[in-house]
This record gives sequence, C-alpha cells and structure tokens, in this order.
Amino acid sequence: MPAKTFTADAAQSANIQLADADKGSQAVHDLVTAYRANRRTGSANSKTRGEVRGNNKKIYKQKGTGNARHGDKRAPIFVGGGVVFGPRPRDYSKHVTKNVRKLALRRVLGDLVREESIKTLASFSIADGKTKSFVAAVTAEVEAKKVLIVAKSFDDNTYLAARNVGWAQLVTAESVNVEELLHAKSVLVVEDALETLSKRTA
Repeated sequence: MPAKTFTADAAQSANIQLADADKGSQAVHDLVTAYRANRRTGSANSKTRGEVRGNNKKIYKQKGTGNARHGDKRAPIFVGGGVVFGPRPRDYSKHVTKNVRKLALRRVLGDLVREESIKTLASFSIADGKTKSFVAAVTAEVEAKKVLIVAKSFDDNTYLAARNVGWAQLVTAESVNVEELLHAKSVLVVEDALETLSKRTA
C-alpha cells in the first residue's frame, strides 16, 4: 500500500496537536540549544599555579640580580607555569520544561505537515534484513535524502537492513525528538506510531 501524505485533517483525526506557524519558534530554539548543550562533556581543564608540577622555591634572590623580582617558577608568566582564568570542568546542561518540549514538537510537526514532508504507511518491515531491500522500500515512497522513519517499534531484521544506510534513520515514536525532525527532509510515519505522537503532543 503506497504512502499517503499526512495532512492537517489527518492529524486532527489522529488527535495530534499542531502549532500554528506563528507559535513555538522560541520553544524550538530553546530545546535544540538544550540538546546540544547537554551533549557537551564540560571536561576541559587547565591547571592553576597551585596545581602544576614544581616547588615554590624562589627562583633567585629578591635584590641585586638586575632582574625583575619573582617568586616560584610556577607563576603564569613562565613556560610550564599555571594558567590564569583557564577552562575548568563545568556542567553545560540546560533544563527545558515539559510544556516547552510539547510546544516545540507541535511546531515542528506543524511545519512538516504544512510542507507536506510527512507521509504515513500502514506498516514498515524488512523481513530479509537486507540493505538492498530497505533502500528499495524507502525510495519507492520518498526521495533518498535525509529520511526519518518513525514507528512504534521495529524488528531486528529492519534495524539490520537500515544499519548501513547513512541517509535514513529509524526511530521510535516514544524517542523521536525535535532535532531529528528538523534534520529530516522527509518523514515516514507508520500508523501504529500516531497514538504515541498524539499522547506526546496532548
């Protein structure tokens, strides 16, 4: 059965809430910023003068040498000394409220529906687990370029078939996020995923 274009009327029938084009842009920005910030490890670290290797013996006497007065060799102006105001381990993570997450998902889904970039399928499965079969099944429905396939779940053979296809991604309806939807040029939604998407946008 060929894929059908997912329209606003179909979304309403499936109880999927969509945001208007003038709402939710800030929510999308905040959520994508949080996704990217939360992936940062924040492990960059530099040593201060109290942490670098070396003793605190005065490098030469205070007076009589003609040189500037100095203390120990761990001072920041020396090679091998400490770093002033260098990076320290920190937490970059950002928290986004549940309502903002829902609004962002509604906005992105609404944009995709308005662009006619979402199609629905009755089912999607690759029984033989072959990449060639997966490519044929997807390209029969949409152009092979940044395709996101959303279903309630996938069997092992389908995951195996899609594993080496760089332009396609399998994701469950429970875990699909705004960033993945924004990255996709085409979205194939299996009908069993509509109920989960309805709950997530409610």
